[in-house]
Amino acid sequence: MAMNILITNDDGIDAVGIRLLADFARNLGTVTVIAPKTEQSGMSHAIDFTRPIEIKQVDFPYGITAYSLDSTPADCVRFAALGLHRQYDLVLSGINCGVNVGVDLVYSGTVGAVFEAARLGMRSIAFSAFPDGQQEAAEHLDEVYRYITEQRLFDENPIFNVNIPKVSRGIRMTYQGSPYFSDAFIRKDGDLYVQEGHIIPDACPEDENRDTVAIHRDYISLTPLLATRTNMDMLKRHGVL
Repeated sequence: MAMNILITNDDGIDAVGIRLLADFARNLGTVTVIAPKTEQSGMSHAIDFTRPIEIKQVDFPYGITAYSLDSTPADCVRFAALGLHRQYDLVLSGINCGVNVGVDLVYSGTVGAVFEAARLGMRSIAFSAFPDGQQEAAEHLDEVYRYITEQRLFDENPIFNVNIPKVSRGIRMTYQGSPYFSDAFIRKDGDLYVQEGHIIPDACPEDENRDTVAIHRDYISLTPLLATRTNMDMLKRHGVL
């Protein structure tokens, strides 16, 4: 039976990556696209409940039903489920223009969308690629999806974060590495500052099981994520569980 699929991103409704992802997904089932009106990079799992949100149905390639939402990726998922009153068999986010790896993925709106999907009881995958590698990444979407479904990974975990290099040596299950970017506030003019950074080496550069290392060794990084932030091991040690 064909699936009901929701697609979103944090680069905006007009981004190249979301069209590539939708083109792939329409072979799996009925696709609905709901994406931010403008870029929402770095918005993480934020939602906006302090103002009215503009939501418009817009034209989209392949005859797919699509909406532009003037808020965050998480709000796009919320509108899909709570505004349109639909449940989705699968939520896909991306293909992000830039990788989302290491501890820095907590900032990602692309990843924030799949966390919200999981909170609402839906299986989800976030896809990211290097800025000049989205087209190449799209060529591996079917490979990644088959890997997840054939190994029944959704039976073990509801959320996956996938980063795809331009050239792939295969899929590698990974965990989050150390920070991927340096961080600094740069004064530009008067009271105006911007945040800038550059890519820094992983703390364990030989460990290809870390997402921050795997993508630079040309592996597709597949990381199972959890929405909960409770330290269950500590609770077990203290007899709470």
